[in-house]
Amino acid sequence: MKTKHVFFAGLLALASSLVHAGGKPIDPPPSGYLCCNLRSDGSWISDSNYFESGKSIIAFGTPVKGLTYGRSRVQVEIAGRKQALGNDYSDAVPLAEFAARYIVSEDPRVRFASYPPQIQKAITKARVMVGMTREQVLMAVSYPIADENPDLGSKVWKYWLSSDWQFDVHFDDQGKVSEVKADPNIEGLVLQE
Repeated sequence: MKTKHVFFAGLLALASSLVHAGGKPIDPPPSGYLCCNLRSDGSWISDSNYFESGKSIIAFGTPVKGLTYGRSRVQVEIAGRKQALGNDYSDAVPLAEFAARYIVSEDPRVRFASYPPQIQKAITKARVMVGMTREQVLMAVSYPIADENPDLGSKVWKYWLSSDWQFDVHFDDQGKVSEVKADPNIEGLVLQE
């Protein structure tokens, strides 16, 4: 009988540890709006945000319902379709913080409406241009992967359009894009003139 009691006590402790992390309840993922343009294959959105065949852009400001956390992913519902937002290359960012980066409480389309027309055009096309702020770059092409960009205050953000094509966004002292360095083969996919 004592063994049975110890077994059930162990199960209760395990269940409690799953519900309480560090003494705090684990909340469900947030619901709100996509912070930025993200590419999806219809069921998976990776933080790499690669430009790949079969993927389409889900626009910034799209309503998102947070469902559950999984291993290195956040299960969400977007436009009635369940998808997983994968923390594939940003392991250093805790999953709840990762979710809060991509699912924001305020609709970014409100701020977008105040931007100059040429900036709006670049963001809508998921491209970067000189003069953009960090916020505008994030809205256009999402967060750079944290494993290579641990400090969002740095002067250069490294992005990957694919596993072979990198582009770097350089910021000046005022936090605006001063230059975008990209392979000539992909300039048309990342730069807005």
